[in-house]
Amino acid sequence: MRGALFLSLGLALAACAPAPPPVSSRAPVDLSLQSPEISSRVLFGAPRPFPPQRSNAQIAEDIIALGFRLESGREIPRFSRFEGPVGLRLTGAVPPLGAVETDRLIARLRDEARIDIRRGEADNQIIVEFVPRADMRRMVPEAACFILPNVASWDEFRANPRGQHLDWTQVVQREKVLVVAPSDSTVQEMRDCLHEEVAQALGPLNDLFRIGESVMNDDNFQTALTGYDMLVVRVWNDPALQLGMSAEEVAERLPAILARLNPRGARPGPPLDPTPTPRAWTEAVESALGAPDRRRAFTLAQEALGIATRQSWEDERMAFSLFLAARFAPDSEGRRALEALTQAAQIYNRRPGGQVPRAHVEMHLAAQALASQQYDLVLALTQNAMPQAERTENGVLLSTLMLLRAQALERMGRTAEADRLRREAVPYAVFGFGSMEAAEDRREEIAALVRP
Repeated sequence: MRGALFLSLGLALAACAPAPPPVSSRAPVDLSLQSPEISSRVLFGAPRPFPPQRSNAQIAEDIIALGFRLESGREIPRFSRFEGPVGLRLTGAVPPLGAVETDRLIARLRDEARIDIRRGEADNQIIVEFVPRADMRRMVPEAACFILPNVASWDEFRANPRGQHLDWTQVVQREKVLVVAPSDSTVQEMRDCLHEEVAQALGPLNDLFRIGESVMNDDNFQTALTGYDMLVVRVWNDPALQLGMSAEEVAERLPAILARLNPRGARPGPPLDPTPTPRAWTEAVESALGAPDRRRAFTLAQEALGIATRQSWEDERMAFSLFLAARFAPDSEGRRALEALTQAAQIYNRRPGGQVPRAHVEMHLAAQALASQQYDLVLALTQNAMPQAERTENGVLLSTLMLLRAQALERMGRTAEADRLRREAVPYAVFGFGSMEAAEDRREEIAALVRP
C-alpha cells in the first residue's frame, strides 16, 4: 500500500562526489497532461533501473519477510500467487496517460521479471480501477492506493468492505486482484501507484522500511520499480515454488533460485540488519508523517529516533529516523538537525541502493546551501543527485534539483544557463507536480529561499 510523503525544502545535508554531466537539453514537449509527450517513456527514455545490490542471502531473508507478513503485522501462513498468464485491464475514470504508463509497466514486467502478463481479459486478472481520491479516502483514509483480493470493482468492495473474501491471509491461489488508484492524481503519483500495487499483486504484499532499494518501502524514496523489485517478483513466480508452501518450505528453495537468477548476488555483501521492526517504531514514523502540525511531528520523529537508537540499528530505519527528526526540527534545532542529516547520509552511503535516498538528502542540503548563498555547494550537490533522480524516473526530485541549480546559476551571474535549465525542468515538474501552475509554485518556493 502506497502512502503519501511530501519532502519539504527546509533542511539538507552535505555529501559530495565527482560531478557527472548535467541533464542534457531536450526538445520542447507538449506540456498538456492529455499528451503522451509528458509520459515517463518520453521524459526518461528506456528504463535503466539500478541492479539489485544486496546479497542473495539477504534477498532470501527479505522475500520471506515481504511475503509472509502483512503491513499490519499479521502472518500469512501459505505461499500465494497467480498460476499461469495474467491479464490486466483498466476501468473507472482512467487518467489520460493511464494506458501509456500501464503499457510501459507491462513491458518492463515481461522483459525484466519474465511475467506472462498483457492487457486484456484472462483467467487470472488484475483489474486497475481509477477512483476519485475523495471517494478512496472515505473508505481507506490512510492510503494513496491499495490492492484487494477476490473483487473485480470498487463497487463490489464498497458493498462488503469487511468481507472474509478480502482477507489476504486466506488466499492461496490468486485469480482476481483489484488495484484501486486515484483518478485525479499527478502523472507521477499515478505511475508510482501502478508500479507498486501491480508488483504486489504479482508478488509479495508487505513493505519494509529496512530495504532501501525497493518501492516496497513506505519511505517512498524509490518511486518506480527497481532492479531489486523485478528480481523479487521474478523469484516469487519461479516454477520451483508451489502454491500453499509454508515460509520454511519457500526459504529452503530460495538459495538455489537466487543463485540461478542472480549469480552476481553470490558475493558477500555488507552486514545487514534483519532484526524485526517494532510496531511502535512504525506507528511513530507513520504518525509523524501524518501529524497535524510540525511540533507534534517532531515529537513523534524523536520517539522513532529513540527506538532506533535503543535497537542499535545501522540501516535504513536509523537513517530515516534521523531524516525525519531533522525534517521536523524547529528552527532553534538547526545545528542538531544538520548533524542528524549528516549521519543519515553516511548510513545511506553504506547501504545497498543508498544512492537514491541519499539524493533526496542532497536535495535538502542544496536548498539549505542556496539559502545561505553557498552557490558552489548547490552546484556540486545537484550535479551529484540529478543523475540518480533521472535514472529512477522521479520528476518531483529531478525538477526540484534542476530549479535549485538554476537559482544558484542565476545568482552567480550565469543567467543563460539558468534560463535553459529552468526550461528543461518544466516537463519533469509537470509530470511530478501535476500542472504548470504547481510547477511554477515550486519555482517560486525555491526563488524565495534567496530573496532578501
